[in-house]
Amino acid sequence: MTVRFVTINAYFCEVICNHYTMVKIFVGGFPPHTQEIELVQLIAIYGQVSTIKIVRDKKTQKSKGYAFLEMATREDADRAVEALDGKTMGTRELSLNVVEPVPAPPAPTAPGSFNQRTATQTAAFKKKRPRKIA
Repeated sequence: MTVRFVTINAYFCEVICNHYTMVKIFVGGFPPHTQEIELVQLIAIYGQVSTIKIVRDKKTQKSKGYAFLEMATREDADRAVEALDGKTMGTRELSLNVVEPVPAPPAPTAPGSFNQRTATQTAAFKKKRPRKIA
């Protein structure tokens, strides 16, 4: 079975195909005028690039000089990082790192326990004095 992804995030891909997870890479230090296609052409030599996102200033839309991209396999990502980390692009030195996945927060322990008070909070709540009725 061949699965082809153009732009998709890693969580969605993991849900759809459990055997296929993408690896996120941080790319920093490139010149601000660099376009997405230039980075993809540079890194695609080492493996399939699935997505790319150059981080830009919200108001001016100018590049901040770093991006995140996803590659199909960990081996491809490691090859790209090993080959390009520390190399120069224009007048700048590239910095590439594999981004380790962040574990999801733990789920609530019991149904309905989301907004329940702890024993200490309940005791403190009950210690309030009753209002005086005039």
